[in-house]
Amino acid sequence: MSNPSKGLLAGIVSKIRVENFMCHSHMEINLADHVNFITGQNGSGKSAILTALCIAFGCRAKSTDRATTLKQFIKTGCSYSLVHVEITNRGEDAFKHDVFGDVIIVERRITESSSTSVLKDQQGKKVATRREDIRELVEHFNIDVENPCVVMSQDKSREFLHSGNDKDKFKFFFKATLLSQVDDLLKSVRDNLDKANGEVVELERSIAPIEKELDELRGKIKSMEHIEEISQQIQLLRKKCAWSMVYDIDKKIQEDTARIKKLEGRIPQCQAKIDQQIAKVADLQDSLNKKKAQSAVLMESTSKAKKRQSELEQKVSKAKREKIELHQEYDRRSNNIAKMERQIQSLQQQISDANEQQIKDTQAEEFEMENKIKDLQDEIRDAESECQRLKNIEEDLSERLGVARDELKNIISELNDLENKANESQGRIRTLRLNQTHKVTAFGGRGVPNLLQVIERNHRRFRKPPIGPIGSHLALTHGDKWAVAVEHAIGKLFNSFIVTDHKDFLLLRSCGREANYHNLKIIIFDFSIPRFQIESQKLPHTHHPTTLSVIQSDSPTVLNVLVDQGHAERQVLVKDYAEGKAVAFDQRIQNLLEVYTLEGHRMFARNGAQTILPPNRNSRTGRLCGSYDDQIKIYERETLQFQEQAREIRGKKRSFEEQVQGLNDELQKAKKQRVAVEKQAMSKNLKLKDLKNSRAAEAVASSESNVDDLQHEISKLRSDINESEILREKIQEKFNEAEAKLNEYKAMFAELCELAKGDFNALEKATHELTQIEEDLSSADAEKRHYETAMQEKVHMGIESAKERLHGFENERKVNYDKASIICPESEIVALGGCGDTTSEQLQAHLKRLKLRHQQESQRHQESIDELRMIYNKKERKILKQQQTYKAFREKLSAIHTALDKRWSKFQRNATLLKRQLTWQFNGHLRKKGVSGSIIVSYEDQKLTVEVKMPQDASSSNVRDTRGLSGGERSFSTLCFALALHEMTEAPFRAMDEFDVFMDAVSRKISLDTIVDFALAQGSQWIFITPHDISMVKNDERIKKQQMAAPRS
Repeated sequence: MSNPSKGLLAGIVSKIRVENFMCHSHMEINLADHVNFITGQNGSGKSAILTALCIAFGCRAKSTDRATTLKQFIKTGCSYSLVHVEITNRGEDAFKHDVFGDVIIVERRITESSSTSVLKDQQGKKVATRREDIRELVEHFNIDVENPCVVMSQDKSREFLHSGNDKDKFKFFFKATLLSQVDDLLKSVRDNLDKANGEVVELERSIAPIEKELDELRGKIKSMEHIEEISQQIQLLRKKCAWSMVYDIDKKIQEDTARIKKLEGRIPQCQAKIDQQIAKVADLQDSLNKKKAQSAVLMESTSKAKKRQSELEQKVSKAKREKIELHQEYDRRSNNIAKMERQIQSLQQQISDANEQQIKDTQAEEFEMENKIKDLQDEIRDAESECQRLKNIEEDLSERLGVARDELKNIISELNDLENKANESQGRIRTLRLNQTHKVTAFGGRGVPNLLQVIERNHRRFRKPPIGPIGSHLALTHGDKWAVAVEHAIGKLFNSFIVTDHKDFLLLRSCGREANYHNLKIIIFDFSIPRFQIESQKLPHTHHPTTLSVIQSDSPTVLNVLVDQGHAERQVLVKDYAEGKAVAFDQRIQNLLEVYTLEGHRMFARNGAQTILPPNRNSRTGRLCGSYDDQIKIYERETLQFQEQAREIRGKKRSFEEQVQGLNDELQKAKKQRVAVEKQAMSKNLKLKDLKNSRAAEAVASSESNVDDLQHEISKLRSDINESEILREKIQEKFNEAEAKLNEYKAMFAELCELAKGDFNALEKATHELTQIEEDLSSADAEKRHYETAMQEKVHMGIESAKERLHGFENERKVNYDKASIICPESEIVALGGCGDTTSEQLQAHLKRLKLRHQQESQRHQESIDELRMIYNKKERKILKQQQTYKAFREKLSAIHTALDKRWSKFQRNATLLKRQLTWQFNGHLRKKGVSGSIIVSYEDQKLTVEVKMPQDASSSNVRDTRGLSGGERSFSTLCFALALHEMTEAPFRAMDEFDVFMDAVSRKISLDTIVDFALAQGSQWIFITPHDISMVKNDERIKKQQMAAPRS
């Protein structure tokens, strides 16, 4: 930069002349060595100058954006077009100065059918016409007219200044800095290197068959060398086999001797255990006899108490019936007395009425009327008496019918219960038989097989296959003893499925919908968790088993879920109800959650409240049982028992139905008779009323006789009332006596129950203890027999058999020792290290394999080992040369690959440096207008982002899209970006067409000053073409301004 004129001596354009080119018939322009401004109106042919310059240095027509073929540049009406460019060729960088001199002339002639280029010296003499010579000239001076930083045409300038696309800007930057050219070159080299690697691989594969033959020959030679070694090994193994048989017998003799000593040492221990068990059996037998005697006494006392209870229950029942009958009789007497009192009141009213009419009645008529009335009254009393009798019969029949109907209702209820139980047992039989076919149906019903089929079809979609139903993966460890308790403890978890995450949860839910399986319970649990190791201090401190201890599963995830969801490790199992209450409520066991009995009772305490839940009779049991056949037989026996009881109840029901029907018929008959008698009585009452009315109308005299009868009747009724009251008082006394007797019997029964309670509890406890003693006695006796059997069969018989074997081994050793001594002395085997831990059978098997191998190897190799070695050496020399050649190829390719990697690394480093340099220079040019900014280049995304912050922008944010700026601001910022690229590009001349479009006056002034200063400082030749006024450009001896002639109309 300190001496710019030194670099301007070679490569700059001094003259451009065109003939019949575009709009010019003939045009010639001389250019200065530094800065050239060419102005003119639109259509004057300014842009044609740059187009001619590009065409002269070999640019294609399409790259100029002015035509698609070269012949389109010929002026209309002409047959050819000529472009003449003169460039200086002086100084150190001159191109073949001895050939061309100080000036090189480049001419390109274009016709309708062809295009030719010529290089001439300074006298105009033709020097070269080949395209390679022009390319050499262009590469020497680094003239790349397709590089926008060398020649920026009008179209490229407008596109560059107007485009806001980050990818277009990146392409401009990538091409201007020649990174695109280097990138394409490196990629081409890598492709060629890959092709060369492939060819070397094919060459290496071509010698693989020969290498395989060498390996086969090498194996044959090696195997033949081993034949002699095998023969030596066979001789050695024969000797070892002979002596190993002796050593094996020695080991057996030592083992039997040690076994005899061990068995003889066990005799005192076994005898001591037998004596201990005999003493234990004797003690238990004494305890059993004493407990039996105590139980007999308790059973006798409790049987008497039970008999006395039964008698008192019968007396209480009889007293209740007597009390009810007396109460009913008392009510009937009271009703009769009230009725007779009402009759007296009626008769007294009649007497009063008769006395009023006495004056009017005659004696004769009264007598006759009284007889009729008396007869009717007698008939009415008879009818009322009969009616009352029939009512009593009807009430008695109604009471008996009600009792019979109640009994029939109870029988029907009992029959329905038995039929339901039988149906339930048959249903369980069907379920168990179905479970025999499909075990999984026991845990969710008939829909489970369909669900499992859907899961199997979709198993690849699951992260891990679901586990379920849980019940199908469980089994009991101690038979079926705890089956009912475990099923009540685990409950609904039997039917659940397990998945490993939420995605599998949703997928399994969709499988359930596809299989039409509703109420699917799904548990999410991580399958990768190993089985929980529960510490002992976290378990219930009891000798009773827990749910977790009596079940087993092949899947640790199933057991982990039972612990996590069901707390199976804290559920304790006991045998009976009483023991369960003691464990759940009395013993205060730590870590205890619930207690389950064999029948399925559930017991637990929460916040001081004690809860006992009965077994769920509707729950399905027997699903964990080991044998479905045993369960089916049990339910079949229950079904037969229920059906037999139902048949008996049906017979009883028929007899009661007949009894009810008979009583109902008798009741209806009694009702009909009562209704008929009541009708007769009513008819007679009507007649009596008519007679009384007629008597009152006919004569008053008859009333006196009627009054006497009425008085007599009243007297009679009062007498009956007195008798009834006396009887009622007696009945009341009997009722009080019956009630007192009933209370007495109840008190006696309660007292007897209280007294017998202790005996019953004592009997229950004694029975339990007796059962426990019997179990202990049976266990002790079995253990005694076990030790006696072990003493006889394992100890004594073991000693005898060991002694017999020991005698046989000693004789066999003597024979084998003599045979082995003949083959070789024992000292030779000892010197070779003995036989080790190998047995004689193993040595014989090894010897057999070696003999077979020796025979096979001898038969397989017909050639001699010398012939094989000669063939091997011949083939090895043949292939060694090829391998060395291919290895040299591989080393050269590796070196090229390494060099390519280094150049690629340098390319990436230079690209990073260029990116930083571009940002610094761009920001430096922007500062001349008081603007700041930066450029962000992403080689990965192939984007170049320009950020500009204008001084008048109040916000602190940068403008990332230049289209958000005004036309002048965008053109200036883009010009700064172009100048920054120019600083990074080397070329003898540069040309820009309409670089100041879209700029306002201020921006154009700043841009022109900036670009002129840059061009003068940069040192190369610059050609600026613009249609605008350039008077504002400063005058300088290195700046040349030219005006193009106006276009002709």
